[in-house]
Amino acid sequence: MIDIQVKNLTKFFVIGENLLEDLSFEIQEGECVAILGRNGCGKTTLFNILTGQMDYDAGEVFVNPHKRLGLISQIPKFPAGYTVEDVLRSAFAMLTKTRERMQLLEHRMTSGATQEQLQEYDTLVNRFQAGGGYEMDVQVDKICNGLGILFEQRAQMFDSLSGGEKTRVNLARLLLEKTDILLLDEPTNHLDLRSVEWLEGYINSFKGTVLAISHDRYFLDAVADRVIEITDGHAEFYSGNYTFYIDEKQARFNLQLKQYEQEQAKLKQLGYTVERMKGWGINNRTLYRRAMSIQHRMERIKKTEKPKTEKTMKATFGEKDFSGDVVFQLKNVEKSFGERTLFSNVELKVEGGERIALLGDNGTGKSTFIKCLLGQEDCKGKIQFGPTVKWGYLPQIIKFNHPERSLYDTMLYEKNCTPQVARDRLGAFLFQGEDVFKCVGNLSGGEQSRLRLCMLMDEKINLLILDEPTNHLDIASREWVEAAIEEFEGVLLFVSHDRYFIEKFAERIWLLEDGQIRDFKCGYSKYRSILEHEAMTKPAVTAVPKPKKEKPKGGTKEMDKLVRRLEREIEKQESVIAQLDADIEAAAADYQELTRLLEEKENAELVLLGLMEDWEAAQEG
Repeated sequence: MIDIQVKNLTKFFVIGENLLEDLSFEIQEGECVAILGRNGCGKTTLFNILTGQMDYDAGEVFVNPHKRLGLISQIPKFPAGYTVEDVLRSAFAMLTKTRERMQLLEHRMTSGATQEQLQEYDTLVNRFQAGGGYEMDVQVDKICNGLGILFEQRAQMFDSLSGGEKTRVNLARLLLEKTDILLLDEPTNHLDLRSVEWLEGYINSFKGTVLAISHDRYFLDAVADRVIEITDGHAEFYSGNYTFYIDEKQARFNLQLKQYEQEQAKLKQLGYTVERMKGWGINNRTLYRRAMSIQHRMERIKKTEKPKTEKTMKATFGEKDFSGDVVFQLKNVEKSFGERTLFSNVELKVEGGERIALLGDNGTGKSTFIKCLLGQEDCKGKIQFGPTVKWGYLPQIIKFNHPERSLYDTMLYEKNCTPQVARDRLGAFLFQGEDVFKCVGNLSGGEQSRLRLCMLMDEKINLLILDEPTNHLDIASREWVEAAIEEFEGVLLFVSHDRYFIEKFAERIWLLEDGQIRDFKCGYSKYRSILEHEAMTKPAVTAVPKPKKEKPKGGTKEMDKLVRRLEREIEKQESVIAQLDADIEAAAADYQELTRLLEEKENAELVLLGLMEDWEAAQEG
């Protein structure tokens, strides 16, 4: 069954410049499809069109009308005074209305119920139960635990949360709504590693349809069944996950380039032949006609377009020579906020050339640790740097002192360079043409990261500290940054939730957990295997065994007597339940009597269940 179908979709914001042009694709029920493409190619616009938030200029868009569709992208507005719990519970709006109607009917029926009221109440109870009304609390706790939304945070005002926290709560709300079609726009951007892994498991067990825009390559490998890449407004299709997409895209590029080169060589040879035959045919009309025939055939040949190579950043870090062994060391370092201790008794030493990933759940204090290291936050203990160490720092939240300045002016004033050098440096980071005169304050998060890196890479440093360096970058930009870091020979310390980035660069892992930093002198894969081994070897919590019911002492004769007695009691209890069923039917118009009989029947069924268990035990004995 088709859940989403797009035919010849066209969308433009500037006449003559189509963002999406004749875009066509189908999404089948139950698929998980990754939507890829450079920033600005129209991915989020496509999602807004699918949800009806944005019109389109041509084509057809079909979304299965019998399915509930949910989008996690922009954070919706909630009434003032809404807590996190209120936002989460808004996912159950229909169930809440059903329960309120049930409660109203219960109140009205206390003084006697009509047949219509009883029928409506029965319908509402069935609807409430089928919709999972009795499991609402369990579902909220399960989703919140998976996404790392702490119980105490659920009492906070939603408006007081950071942008990342709001995004996480909104994702939880969407998952609780039990939508049939999920549209996820960068769902992992504000999640820590534990939450991302939980989300992957959720999506892999989700029975509905998922469309995901993401730059998290590990995430795409884990969840995507296939890939749709938007290029120049059109769709390219790849029938596998991200790794398959990368390999297949390169194979297609190589094949197209080979076909193009072969055609060009053939056309060049034919062109040379035509020119010679034209020269010979000045006095020979037959040769001249043959030359023109070949020329017409050349014009009719369907030519392969030359495959485009993406522009790449040409940038490397300016490195300062380091002399000595120890880059920095920490002794008994501790940081607290009031009664809460983020970390204590930290004893670490870093030597030249090391590449270290600082990992931990959100809120454990990773960014604070970096700020303490750089002297931007006070802390207890001793932090000592080597005498020739010069560090460069890319923070998670990027700020510019003069956001009103253009990129060009920012380089001129802050880097004190010549106009030509400013242009060259910006050009190396793909800020070209009129882009250099954009206002810094109007740049996207990814563009601001790129500009700050541009300024940072010019400095002579031997210690590079990065806090979520790839968070707002598309995949191509992440690869550019990775290429530059690969060339850097100094010490690298970074905080990241991008597992692809961690796997590529980390040779040592610091795990900030429970107020301590554990030092793993290995890469990410081995670190994961160590944690998995530890989890497996932890002593399991054993359940308290149920006390076994005493079996009557004696031989088979005594046991046979017990079995026969239990069978008689079971038969009596079944008769009691049958009589209660008849009484319930007779009392259909009396709400109070009906309630009493239903409760009595429930107790009788529990007694019957106990007798059946005793009978089974006696049979085995």
